[in-house]
Amino acid sequence: MRALERLLEIIQDVSAGKYSNDIMSLTDPGTPEPVRIIAEAMGLMMVKVEAREYHLEMLISELKSLNEKIRKNTIKTVSTMANALAARDPYTKGHTERVANLAEHIAMEMGLESGDIEYIRLGGLLHDIGKIGFPDYLFQPHEARNPPEMVNRIIKHPAVGADILHELDFLGPALEYVRSHHERPDGKGYPRRLKNTDIPLGAKIIAVADSFDAMTTERPYQKAMTPNVALEIFKRHAGEKWDAECVKALGRYLTKLDKAESSTCCAPQSFQII
Repeated sequence: MRALERLLEIIQDVSAGKYSNDIMSLTDPGTPEPVRIIAEAMGLMMVKVEAREYHLEMLISELKSLNEKIRKNTIKTVSTMANALAARDPYTKGHTERVANLAEHIAMEMGLESGDIEYIRLGGLLHDIGKIGFPDYLFQPHEARNPPEMVNRIIKHPAVGADILHELDFLGPALEYVRSHHERPDGKGYPRRLKNTDIPLGAKIIAVADSFDAMTTERPYQKAMTPNVALEIFKRHAGEKWDAECVKALGRYLTKLDKAESSTCCAPQSFQII
């Protein structure tokens, strides 16, 4: 009777997913035959189940690896497209990489988690993808003001970019960062005129990085500002055009960068995020 009770206990453990070699103790010649036969059958079944589970785990691992490879390759492809867009204008070449890099540093200054920072960097890389349908002349040096119909297209580019990317589920919150990176805390941004707390933090960070890069690089319509001049503009409009906490984080990062550059014997005369 004890052997049968033990067999039932082991079967209950197996049904609960608790596999062990205890079943083998009931397969020796001293075990009553009915119990021994069942124990041998159970042992064989466990081996087969474990083999199938191991095979399934391997398949899942391979699938995860493949999905990650597809994700990375897709990001590379879309990022290349974004860089190609910026390259149409010599004044904005490298803009997306600089924005992504600066947004990453601002997020780090704000103490965000590494996973959140990765999405923010991704949003920075892709923030201007909605400009893909813009005509070439908008990417070329010109001083004349854009006509109203063209301005209307320009202010739609964040939403267009989000629409282009919406089927890429792995972008997660980065998709909303693309859509909202031109929104403003005072509600005067676009395309949805969101206000302060309605704007995702990642989008606020990218907005600061995007504007800072535009101010500190040479453009047809303006000379490049120094980082200090640009930072003063940010401070004056913090809480209106740009999120105040993001502006403070930008200031902390620039101070650290300035100290690092000043400590070298050949500190550069001007600053540019790379």
